[in-house]
Amino acid sequence: MQSPGDYSNGFHGDHHPELKREEKQLPGLSSFGRAKRRSRGVAHDPRGGGLANGVRVSDQLGEQKPPETKKSPPPCTDFDVAYFHSYAHVGIHEEMIKDRARTETYKEAIMQHQSLIQGKVVVDVGCGTGILSIFCAQAGAKRVYAVDASDIAVQAMEVVKANGLSDKVIVLHGRVEDVEIDEEVDVIISEWMGYMLLYESMLGSVITARDRWLKPGGLILPSHATLYMAPVSHPERYSHSIDFWRNVYGIDMSAMMQLAKQCAFEEPSVESISGAERSNMARSDQTTGSISHGSHIMQIKHIDCQTVKIQELDSVTARYKFKSMMRAPMHGFGFWFDVEFSDPASSPAKTTSATSVASGSSSMSPSREGNQKKRSNPSDALVLSTSPEAPPTHWQQTIVYFYDPIDVEQDQIIEGSVTLSQSKENRRFMNIHLEYSSAGRSFVKESVMR
Repeated sequence: MQSPGDYSNGFHGDHHPELKREEKQLPGLSSFGRAKRRSRGVAHDPRGGGLANGVRVSDQLGEQKPPETKKSPPPCTDFDVAYFHSYAHVGIHEEMIKDRARTETYKEAIMQHQSLIQGKVVVDVGCGTGILSIFCAQAGAKRVYAVDASDIAVQAMEVVKANGLSDKVIVLHGRVEDVEIDEEVDVIISEWMGYMLLYESMLGSVITARDRWLKPGGLILPSHATLYMAPVSHPERYSHSIDFWRNVYGIDMSAMMQLAKQCAFEEPSVESISGAERSNMARSDQTTGSISHGSHIMQIKHIDCQTVKIQELDSVTARYKFKSMMRAPMHGFGFWFDVEFSDPASSPAKTTSATSVASGSSSMSPSREGNQKKRSNPSDALVLSTSPEAPPTHWQQTIVYFYDPIDVEQDQIIEGSVTLSQSKENRRFMNIHLEYSSAGRSFVKESVMR
């Protein structure tokens, strides 16, 4: 597993694309970069080996259901096999489980919705070690189908057995698109979020499970997700990676700077930034249509897991417009997300997470409550935030850095568009196309999150 490091730009394979500077004033083209892939996984070729793929659970439960007529599932590609294989490593699951904000918020959400889970049938999509399935069983679920295409499903079965829950939790080794569950389910739970929310395209599996098995009005946890962006000023990062070459032990090595920019900023960077690095940079122009209620951030995409279609995730485009609140260098844009846990009868949260909009440095203590929306009463929706001003999670934030910073004046406008699309090379990769303009100059930056 790749260690994130302070400024990791990702996973370095056995080959590297030719490095050349591609960000330029329009017109022009940008090269695809490579990004740090999220340190979470699933393992083994799901087309064979391990637990039975495509298990029909009616054989175990003595229940029968007329065979359904359905479209053939999409093929499992070599990229999918590699993706599933990456999730076999125990360290990946350890990292996720040790993310207390993540794991404890899911547990709290399950207990908050216990009345909708008790005595009901649940599907856990991408169950990993089975921890969420076990939480649901402890909350009184009648039956939990724990589905995972990784060989980690073998360990999940042993974990379930060790906790005396084999009569309630049924582990299915295979893709959601391939396994058979011969009954409707009441609840779907999944921790599907990747970097920048949509990286890895796991939400598509949740949608498939919803469309195959969920009863009308059934519960999906999380129920909603929102992706945000904001301008970032991070001179320390630029100095650390680029200005270093101006004087190296008294030697002028500035000839290295162009290559250094390409290597450091070609790819999206997964790292933690502070609220101070972005909150005073700019405020959003409230005349634009998709600005959130916060004064320094913009909503890029809001997802209702009850209604979203897989086709909507192929490409997401949003326009943005920010106004600088001070004179400062702008080094790029930061992205993060919130997810909300509410039942179908509840309306989505009316505001963004309280930790996403405050200005200045974070003064919150590093506890899991900082990642959750402040609730006026226990029936309000629970929100897990990966905001820069919330305590850190393993998702951190994703930064798309410019090759050269833009010096902006107070009240200067920065505007443009961002498009996130599934890579044609591998649907689990994400193409990022960023256009930005300021003071009469226009730029484009493209990269691939691999």
